[in-house]
Amino acid sequence: MRQFLNIAQNAFMELVRQPIFLLLMTGSVLFEIFLAVPYYFAFGDEMKLVKTSTLAVMLMSGLFGAVLSASSSLARELRSGTALAVLSKPVGRTQFVLAKFAGLAAALTLLAYVNLLGVMTASWMAFDAYGKTNVTAIAIFGGGIALAYLLGAFSNFFLRRPFVSDAVFAMLIMVTLAVFIIFQFNQQMQSLSERATVDWRLVPAGLLILFAFWIFAAVALACSTRLDMIATLAICSAVFLIGLMSDYLFGQLADKGSWWGSTLYSVVPNWQLFWLADALETGKSTFQWRYVGKAFGYMILYAGAALAMAVALFDDRELS
Repeated sequence: MRQFLNIAQNAFMELVRQPIFLLLMTGSVLFEIFLAVPYYFAFGDEMKLVKTSTLAVMLMSGLFGAVLSASSSLARELRSGTALAVLSKPVGRTQFVLAKFAGLAAALTLLAYVNLLGVMTASWMAFDAYGKTNVTAIAIFGGGIALAYLLGAFSNFFLRRPFVSDAVFAMLIMVTLAVFIIFQFNQQMQSLSERATVDWRLVPAGLLILFAFWIFAAVALACSTRLDMIATLAICSAVFLIGLMSDYLFGQLADKGSWWGSTLYSVVPNWQLFWLADALETGKSTFQWRYVGKAFGYMILYAGAALAMAVALFDDRELS
């Protein structure tokens, strides 16, 4: 168990030290805040448009990050020979792959958390045609990100610590504090007519997207056992696009009793199961947590199958 935790921790720290991880986290959360700035004139659907757009940004950033992280965590180590050095110790190949996935899942959870804070802040800032942009909230949120970068630069210059990882953890803290300040103090300065409320239903919606991250990470890790980053990205992009059309391509055939349609419908991950942004605007004040539990079970089964395939592909690979 100790070897598993050490490998998972090293994989997690290696990923958060990648500059692309910091850039992806910063760019996605800033773009989510930007989506709440323009005047949309969507005839009363401004809130829905902002929520759907920000959740889409969160989904795409996580899927792109999963492919890059899986390739960086496993494919590069196989190519450089680091994996061979680790497996020369008393560490099994199954334990190695599962620990890599644990570190990858932890890094994606960190990315999803920061993005979810950006989604909730953007939905809180959204306004209709008679409202205006909340400049104070933008300044507080942007100031938190800028302060995180300054803290990373300070620790790098004076303490000789890695800039990227310190900036990532500082952003985790600063963004959380910025969102707390925005929801509490900035809201108290608004009038009753302008006061916005936090849509807490975005939390389970974000959890569903996180489940999609973990499934995509397992698929990307299985591809990374034999392929490089470009090939992994191509295959994962195909799996993502086909999964989006799974109901149309295979669901109708499965309903008609086609055995190959049912097989493909079960094999291809259905990403629509994790995308419930439209359900947030149905007028319901609560979210079905039972559905989140069912989605978690689906994620466990599918990610487990993908990891079993990854272990099988990695087990007979020649590392020398």
